[in-house]
Amino acid sequence: MGVLSRMSYVVRSKINAVLNRAEDPTETLDYSYEQMRDELQDVKQGIADLTTQKKRLEIQKRRLEENVEKHNQQARQAVKQDREDLARQALEKKKQKMNQIEDLEGQIAQLQNTQDNLVEKKNELQNRIEEFRTKKESMKARYEAAEANSRVSEAMTGVGDEMQDVGMAIERAEEKTEDMEARAEAMDELQDTGAFEDALSDKSSLDRELEEMRSSGEVDSELETLKADMGVEDEPEEEETSSSDDDIDLSDLEADVAAEETETETESETEQATEENNS
Repeated sequence: MGVLSRMSYVVRSKINAVLNRAEDPTETLDYSYEQMRDELQDVKQGIADLTTQKKRLEIQKRRLEENVEKHNQQARQAVKQDREDLARQALEKKKQKMNQIEDLEGQIAQLQNTQDNLVEKKNELQNRIEEFRTKKESMKARYEAAEANSRVSEAMTGVGDEMQDVGMAIERAEEKTEDMEARAEAMDELQDTGAFEDALSDKSSLDRELEEMRSSGEVDSELETLKADMGVEDEPEEEETSSSDDDIDLSDLEADVAAEETETETESETEQATEENNS
């Protein structure tokens, strides 16, 4: 096999494969049925044309027969008038018309045979078309049922193209959800360990601890100074105190301290939620 022959064979095979994939059996059956109906219509048209031609010949034959009768009467009349020459002419014309009638009868008979054959073929073709229509509808119903069954089976097994896309979408959604869950857990862990505060602050953990110790020492020193100014010992004896305008209600102080702590905790929680949203 030469190169060109091989190329031609490969091209034809590729085209045939493409056509097979693109072919819809139901459409092919409908098209074939329409083609057969067109052929039947052509046969009917041919029969009609043939019948018309035969009718024209029959009309021409009747006219010739009328002329034959006319020439026959002319010959009789000429004989009565002792015009043998006119009688001879009339008989000659009668003979010509009879010969033409004989030719027409042969053509008419031939057309009739052709018409009978066409009518027979038309009836046979019409019967075949009816049978094909029945088979076509049956095949279409079987194909549509098989196609529906195939789609349902593919959907149930998940091997269809659409179901494959759905499965991939579900996998991507699961992966993204797992990533978001892992990220949320990581943020919570970093928040609990104080990593966010370390990242947002310029001070190290040692600097913060030293600062807390220094602040606590300053508060203790100021408290000792306050006690010394007021003459209060470290372990004062319990004494009854009388209410007067100079006494201070410590409950108000405790309430203020508790309110400040609550406000501090609320601000801390708000900042933490903001950092999580930003991340």
